[in-house]
Amino acid sequence: MADQIRVLLADDHPVVRQGLRAFLESRDGIAVVGEASDGAEAVAMAARLRPDVVVMDLVMPGMDGVAATRRIATGEAAPRVLVLTSFAAEEQVVPAVRAGAAGYLLKDAEPGAVEDAVRRVAAGESLLHPQAVARLMAEVATNAPARPSRTSLTPREVEVLRLLAGGLSNRQLARKLVISEKTVKTHVSSILSKLGLADRTQAALYAVREGLVEPDPRS
Repeated sequence: MADQIRVLLADDHPVVRQGLRAFLESRDGIAVVGEASDGAEAVAMAARLRPDVVVMDLVMPGMDGVAATRRIATGEAAPRVLVLTSFAAEEQVVPAVRAGAAGYLLKDAEPGAVEDAVRRVAAGESLLHPQAVARLMAEVATNAPARPSRTSLTPREVEVLRLLAGGLSNRQLARKLVISEKTVKTHVSSILSKLGLADRTQAALYAVREGLVEPDPRS
């Protein structure tokens, strides 16, 4: 099917890859096109198979997931990288996001959360586990440059930013605010432009830093 989300799995544990493959291929509109057992293999397979999403472990022999993400997530037609790992320490989260990861999820996530993350990342959204947000915020608090003011945002844009940081997708935002998804996208683009931010991940971090939302207390 032309509209299928093509997924490449990168993990050095065969049982993890097999479990992910079995689950994802049971879902409508998702096809697993390959499996890689280390970072170097993931880079080569991503170039050859051109998946939409690479589900990437971080700790692998040889080239690790951060280095592989940096290699994969470059270029105009680059796949989106969804990190799926057991680690939420700052020394893992920050390098992965800086390398270009579009999503960061922990392996204790429910299967449905993994499916949702794959779909959202494939759709161009960014997604971070609450613990990953907390680790990034620790780094931001230590090394943050002067931040742009939110006073340029309209009240509606502030509302969209708050909900976006809470993890809502464009569809969920549209339903919550009773507006169209197109209008949501327009608001998000305006927010990013006014604040000088690159993507939804940076917008979510900005919202937490500004006190618009609170980090997950469980993190």
